[in-house]
Amino acid sequence: MEIDVVLPCLNEAGALPWVLSRMPSGYRPIVADNGSTDDSAAIAAAYGAYVVPVPQRGFGAACHAGLLAASSDIVCIMDADASFDPGDLPLVADPVAAGDADLMLGRRSVQGKGAWPLHARIGNRVLAAELRRRIGVPVSDLGPMRAARREALLALPMSDRRFGYPLEMVVRAAEARWRIVETAVPYYPRTGKSKVTGTVGGTVRTVRDMRRVLASITAPTSAPAPAPAPASAPAPIAAQASS
Repeated sequence: MEIDVVLPCLNEAGALPWVLSRMPSGYRPIVADNGSTDDSAAIAAAYGAYVVPVPQRGFGAACHAGLLAASSDIVCIMDADASFDPGDLPLVADPVAAGDADLMLGRRSVQGKGAWPLHARIGNRVLAAELRRRIGVPVSDLGPMRAARREALLALPMSDRRFGYPLEMVVRAAEARWRIVETAVPYYPRTGKSKVTGTVGGTVRTVRDMRRVLASITAPTSAPAPAPAPASAPAPIAAQASS
């Protein structure tokens, strides 16, 4: 079974060779190029990735365009900045394929100095705690490496096309009573400057986008409604959540 991997990309020419050369067998990279002004698109194509031009700026816009371009039943999403090793993708994809989770999140396990700035780590913990308090999501990290079934993801009512997209995915999945599970994934110092924590403007926009998502939270539905599995898959296990 081939699994598409959506890689939202903005000026990641320095990271893409390493990322794409480490893509495991059975995983097809889809580079959603969000208006790069460097050689990101050409490098991605040279390494055999399917390149999707995304004129609408925004992290969420790139992720959504990549999902629309994907064709596999299960899709993964991960950053293209070399902060994750693609060889670890089975850690998030396999539980979804086995029917043990509807949305699998990679909980970042820091490897090396500077991999995850303290202010970003604190902000992430605050958001995770807020989700646990307000909607009962049992996660400690809104990890950017994740996996789910494509059709189910596209059916979630997600509207954010900016930095609030990763948070909104978890919120909408929780509202639909998906089984949201996380597992530890190594997290390395990224290549190049972060578009979020690396600039004041990026940080401000991210906070604003995520506040808007938090303000939109509604209570989960009364009955569990896990993401649908293909007809050939085994019956899903009882609804559960695990950290």
